[in-house]
Amino acid sequence: VPFVTTYHGTYSENFPFKRLYNSVMARGEVVIAASQFIADLVAERHKVPAERIRVIPRGVDPAIFDPTRVSVDRQIKLSKTWRLPDGAHVVMLPGRLTSWKGHSVLIHAVARMARKDVCCVLVGSDQGRRDYARQLMEQATTLGIGDRVRLVGHCDDMPAALMLSHVVVHASTQAEAFGRVVIEAQAMARLVVAADLGGPVETVRHGETGWRVPPGDPAALAEMLEAVLALDDAERARIGAAARASVPTVREMQDATLDVYERVLGGG
Repeated sequence: VPFVTTYHGTYSENFPFKRLYNSVMARGEVVIAASQFIADLVAERHKVPAERIRVIPRGVDPAIFDPTRVSVDRQIKLSKTWRLPDGAHVVMLPGRLTSWKGHSVLIHAVARMARKDVCCVLVGSDQGRRDYARQLMEQATTLGIGDRVRLVGHCDDMPAALMLSHVVVHASTQAEAFGRVVIEAQAMARLVVAADLGGPVETVRHGETGWRVPPGDPAALAEMLEAVLALDDAERARIGAAARASVPTVREMQDATLDVYERVLGGG
């Protein structure tokens, strides 16, 4: 029976024999990698030859993540629930509350910005990390921006949430295997600023479909946010359209995966 695996993440190796345990994911006749970053990791860590690795990016459903299908009512409902200030420029970081996602980096960046009309919205479950959530709000208060930071928890309507944003930030300090949040934002024609590591390097073309900044660098992030928020409407629309056109879709992911299965079953 043919054996095909999909290598989705970097998979930590923080205790003995974990690499051996993880290596089952690299033993497929074909190993599907979620990004070129992961393909390179598989080749280096497990010595898998390139001909056995197939890069198939994760996909987004462009019918669900479609800016033309999100009603104003859905956006207003979220805006009221989250108590967003009228006229504020929303800088949003979607992602569960865990330190390596870079929430602290973004809070420091917003505090450094010259403009004071920015509302920082952190969307994602704390997954029981209440101490971390409290620390983030304490940090924001200490930096003088406590009234402009929102920790809104889990959101069931991410298309509407993304439509409320002026900039979507990926600030992870560890490499993401792919970065689905990034392509969801791009599918909504949002402007994205991403940390320059891991999978988002492949989906965010600097200056074309978004921008990249050094990871863990609040000063660089603040400078980039100032520049992006200063863009005129025409430039915002141009980059947003290019971003939406560039995202890999679920259908493309499905077709490429089925092609792998058919080739393996056919001995190709």
